[in-house]
Order: sequence, then structure tokens, then C-alpha cells
Amino acid sequence: MSGRLVLVRHGQSYGNIHRRLDTRPPGTALTPLGREQARAFAGAGSLRPGLLAHSVATRAVQTAEEIAGKLAVVPRTVDGVYEVQAGDLEDRSDRDALDEFHRVYRQWHHGDLEARVPGGESGTQVLDRYLPAVTELRVRYLDDHDWTADVIVVSHGAAIRLVAAVLAGVEADFALDNHLSNAESVVLAPITDGRWSCVQWGGRTPPFGPERRPAPTADSLGADPMG
Repeated sequence: MSGRLVLVRHGQSYGNIHRRLDTRPPGTALTPLGREQARAFAGAGSLRPGLLAHSVATRAVQTAEEIAGKLAVVPRTVDGVYEVQAGDLEDRSDRDALDEFHRVYRQWHHGDLEARVPGGESGTQVLDRYLPAVTELRVRYLDDHDWTADVIVVSHGAAIRLVAAVLAGVEADFALDNHLSNAESVVLAPITDGRWSCVQWGGRTPPFGPERRPAPTADSLGADPMG
């Protein structure tokens, strides 16, 4: 059981540039920089690719294609690992929309998974579609003692942070404070009894502790609302 689950955020998309809540598949495409970021991720040298999967969103498909070109693996679509759905806030980039999205998202990390994005998903709904995909990949590959490679899943920032925090018991404020840049990843290692250990979060390695809390509007003022 030496393989790892690598949840990598897609490369920069045009939605990211415009700071839009671009969550509904297929969504926007990668920018040229986004394609470069995907290739750089693949060339980092620390990966042991055995399986490459991606969400149905265009930006995830294109990121996986760039990674596949570097690592000589065939990408495949996995259901359920798309971004948190922003509902009535979709395509908006104004302060009110970003504040509302992040208000609900913070509630999820602090235990209120039934809170819901207006017209969109609750935290429970996100986990109910995402976790079965992760479980299937673990059972089919990572729990096989002969499997020693990484399972790479190209997914989305907000969804990855929520799922990884739940699976590995990462402290809520750490997950909220440490956004993922484009083509950054969270790496989870399977451990006993179906549990997971987080061995990397973006550029950070354990121990993962709470950070100094940002100003209340920091999420909205950041360059990217979904990381």
C-alpha cells in the first residue's frame, strides 16, 4: 500500500483570470499559462504515475491532457469530482457573490455541512458525490498491495480542500487559509482501517497547524475565489 492519491487542481482557466465563480461543467478552458502549469506539474519529478483521472470540466480535461503528454499515461474521466456548484452565484465575480460563497464554504469546514450555496450544493451533497469516487479508486488500486504507483486526479480547488480536510482530519482553519494555486496538489496516503494521511498540501508538509487568520474580506479580495 505505497501508492498515493494526488488531488491536483487544474491549470489556470479563463474563469480564474476573471475571478468568476465558474463551477458548472463544462466551464471555461485553460489559458496558455494554464497549459504550461500542467506540464510543469507533470515534470516536477516526484510523481509515480499509474493512473490519471479528471473531472468532466473542460479545464480539468485539458490539464489531464497536458499531464498525459508528459507522463505517457492515458487520462480517463471520473464522475463526481467536479467543483463545488455555485448555483445562483454562477458566473458572478462581484464582492457580494464571492463573500456569500466563502461564507457558506467556511461553514462546511467548521462542521455545518448542511449549509447550502443559494441554488447550489450543500457540503453534504459535495461529499456524497465526491467520496464514492475516491473510495472506488482506493479499493481498486491503492489498497492492492502490489500497486505502488500514484493515482492522480485532476480536480478543483474548493472541492479538493473540503474533501482532503474531511478524509485526513486536517484542521479547518488550515484548510481555509491555505488555498491551492493552479496545478498545486494535495497528496493523501492510505493508512489502516480506510483512513488517510495528508502528506502534502500545496507547498506545505506536516505538521499542518492553524495559520494566522486573514482579514474577514481576504477571500474576496484574493486573485482567485476558487483555490
